[in-house]
Parts: sequence; structure tokens; C-alpha cells
Amino acid sequence: MVEIPFVRDIKFEYGVTQQVAPGLRRVIAPNQGPFTYTGSGTYIIGEGKVAVIDPGPDFPPHIDAILAGLEKGETVSHILITHTHMDHSPGAAPLKQATGAKTYAYGPHGGDRGKGDSEEGGDWAFMPDVRVPHGGVVEGDGWSFEGVFTPGHTSNHMSWAWREAKALFTGDHVMGWSTSVIAPPDGDMHAYMDSLRLLLDRDDEVYWPTHGPAILDPKPFVRAFIAHREEREAQIMACLNSDVRYIPAMVKIMYANVAETLHPAAARSVLAHLEHMIETGRVVSSTTPPGQKSLYTAVTR
Repeated sequence: MVEIPFVRDIKFEYGVTQQVAPGLRRVIAPNQGPFTYTGSGTYIIGEGKVAVIDPGPDFPPHIDAILAGLEKGETVSHILITHTHMDHSPGAAPLKQATGAKTYAYGPHGGDRGKGDSEEGGDWAFMPDVRVPHGGVVEGDGWSFEGVFTPGHTSNHMSWAWREAKALFTGDHVMGWSTSVIAPPDGDMHAYMDSLRLLLDRDDEVYWPTHGPAILDPKPFVRAFIAHREEREAQIMACLNSDVRYIPAMVKIMYANVAETLHPAAARSVLAHLEHMIETGRVVSSTTPPGQKSLYTAVTR
């Protein structure tokens, strides 16, 4: 069993802006839950003209708390979005209205509306003022961000590298408290695995996820996440080799120690793994596209 070095301890007060690192402040929204942990952490970067990353849900007290966290005379010049789930991007609209700042993201929400959205839900209303490609740079007053495209959790997931601090804001791509939900059709396990490996080639010294505390030793953490996903696929292959070929039956075996309330999310994760295994030639499905009711068969070589 792969041991992931989870980090879950976080000290904060809702509605209170904390200085968490030089030039970096965070305020956490009270939208805690099984997929958001203690809530969405909104980051304020810089001094004077600042950037805000992931303003979170459209919850007026949280937007008020972000604005209250600014020092006298400070203004928000840029709003950066990691991805368009309802716990990350809807707060951009009221924050933009209050500050006049432009929004920056990889793009709008992907997939088919109403089909297969994850537990967080899709923000179909969001459209960035500026689309930033992988490697694109956003510059402000004494700070700059490089867009690091990390699809997988969503098709438009962008991590943001604060170049002056060697810090990466990872959204939901890599979190310290939990693994990320990969829910097809917008979630893609193949893209997610590639995006994890991409991080191993970078020199970021600390990760700041939107949920939970900072990850201070990123590389071993990312390697453990990759190993964990590979272990899941080995479990799926073991199920198939034991003639357990339907997703609900696999979930009961693979997630026997997980609360049944989380089994629907686990089933979507298993589907994401099976799609990856089909794409890489290890499994075939009885249907196209593969789904929760499909019959799966391991490819013998």
C-alpha cells in the first residue's frame, strides 16, 4: 500500500486574512465539506496592487473578507483562476465588480453542460477576460505568474507559478489533505497523470493548494500521488483477472474501508482509471464510450 505523506494541519479563522508567507495572504471561505476540506482558500499576492487567486464561491461575506484583507490604499489588479468549479471561480464576478480587475484563466468550463460534473459543480457562467496559455506570463506590481497547464481534475485546470517565490498555486491538482477527484467526462486520468509528471520536471519549492495547508516538500508528494494512482490501476487489473468486471463490484472491493457515501465519487474515479487503461491498450470496454454499466475485460498479451 502506497503511503501518501498527507499534510492536514491548518490553523485559521473564517473571514480573517492571515499572512502565511512573505508577500502572501490567505482568507478561507466557510464552504467546508467532504470535497473542499476546511473551505476554499483565496490568496492575495503582493503589496499595493495585488493579485488574487481563486476568489472561491459567490458568497458575499467571503468577498467582503477578501476586500477587508487589503491594506489601506491597496487595490486588486488581477484575478487568477485555477479552474471553473463552483468552489473556485464564481467569486470572480463580484470581486471584479468591486475592484475593476481583469480575470485570467486557461479558459471557460469544459465538457457537456449537466453531464458528469463532479461534486463541486461547473461554473458555466465564467469567461476569463484574458486566456493564458501554458507558459504564458502574467505580470503585476512586483510579482509575476507563469501559467502551468495541469489538466486532469478539469480540462481547463491551470496552476500558477509565482516566479519570484518559487511557489506553485496548485488549485485542486495537488492537495495536501486528499487526492484529487477525477470525474469523467471533463476529468481525465491520462491528462492528470501527465500533469503530475510535468511537476516533477519543475523546481517549485512549495505548493499552495486552494484547499488545505501548504506542501513544503513537493516532489516526494507528487511521486506518492503517481504511485497511488498506479496502485489503483493494479487493483483494477486484479479485479478484472478475478472476473470482477463491473465498476460497482470493483468499488465494493477497492473501497471497502471507505464510507459508502463516497462510493459514487469512487466509481467515477474508477471509470477515469478504466478510460486511461483503455487508452493505453490494457483494457477493453463492452460499450463506446465506456461507462458505469459497461463490462470491462483485461487485454491479454
